[in-house]
Amino acid sequence: MRTTVLQVRTGGRLCTDLTSEAAAFVANKGDGLLSVFVPHATAGVALIETGAGSEPDLEEALERLLPTADIYRHRHGSLGHGRDHVMPAFVSPSLTVPVLDGRLALGTWQSVVLVDPNGDNPQRQVRLSLLT
Repeated sequence: MRTTVLQVRTGGRLCTDLTSEAAAFVANKGDGLLSVFVPHATAGVALIETGAGSEPDLEEALERLLPTADIYRHRHGSLGHGRDHVMPAFVSPSLTVPVLDGRLALGTWQSVVLVDPNGDNPQRQVRLSLLT
C-alpha cells in the first residue's frame, strides 16, 4: 500500500476539489483501490459534480438538513459548530475510488471533494492510500 497526506487549506470554502491531487497520486501505478480519508470530526469527502452549481446546492441542502443554528448540545466554537460535528454522519469521512491502469475510474462529471463546513479550522489533512 502507498499512502500520502495532503495538507489542504480550505479558506472558508465548503468544497475543495481534490481530484487533480488524487489523480497525480495514482498516476502510472496500475490497478487498485484509492482510499480517501479525512481524519477530522467536522469534515467529510464526497463525489460530486463541480463547477455547475453543485457546490452551492450542497451548501443549501446541508443548511436545510442541518441548520447553522444554536440548537445543538455540542456548542463550543462558532455558530454552527455543533452542526459541523453531525455532518460527517451524512457526508462520510472516507470514500473509495477504483483505479484502472493508473487512472481514477470516476464517472464523467464526478470529482473528489473535501466537504468542510468548519470555518474555525481552515487547515485540513486528507490521507490518500492506494491498495494495489
